[in-house]
Amino acid sequence: MAEKTTPDAPPAHEQVYRRLRGDIMNGTMEPGMALTLRGVARDFGFSITPVREAVRRLCAEGALSLSPSGRVTTPELTNDRIEELAALRALLEPELASRALPRAHTVLIDRMEALNDTIDQMIIRQDAAGYVRLNLEFHRSLYLRAQAPAMLAMVETVWLQSGPTMRQLYSRKQRQSASINHRKILAALRAGDEPSLRLAMRQDVLNGLRMLVE
Repeated sequence: MAEKTTPDAPPAHEQVYRRLRGDIMNGTMEPGMALTLRGVARDFGFSITPVREAVRRLCAEGALSLSPSGRVTTPELTNDRIEELAALRALLEPELASRALPRAHTVLIDRMEALNDTIDQMIIRQDAAGYVRLNLEFHRSLYLRAQAPAMLAMVETVWLQSGPTMRQLYSRKQRQSASINHRKILAALRAGDEPSLRLAMRQDVLNGLRMLVE
């Protein structure tokens, strides 16, 4: 099978990894969904070798589960596991937001506000995958300004492990609008209010947790 590569493209295994990683993190895949190397290779247009390497890497990150029999699935999280991952977010994300605050210019805040409006539309449409994807984009667009790549990588690993379960759980809930805490985050950014930003970010994570496990 011909690989989808060009002279300037990343290696095949990196392309497969990035695409699978994005699908898992953004909730495109259901929890407990079984994957086969041949199926992924066929769908992505690559041979088995780069797919195997990408899957091995994602298993090491906790984004995929590998059974003793060799069966590969997306993770299914218990309430205890959701609480553990949310606790990590509640520690890391307020710190990232605080570090980003001095570089959170008006254009960025306006973009985040537009994202939040679009999140409301995803809720109206009951598009759970769209909600998860845009919610992560709302947060990540701010955290990139923190200039703390190691900390951001840790947060993204948490998002990666929880993506499929978050999509499934959000799809079961009837939400009317985006979290009020997003608006508190935006107000704190505009005011340059670091304590309020930390508080709103922590509340956003923990309130989302309570909604999911209740």
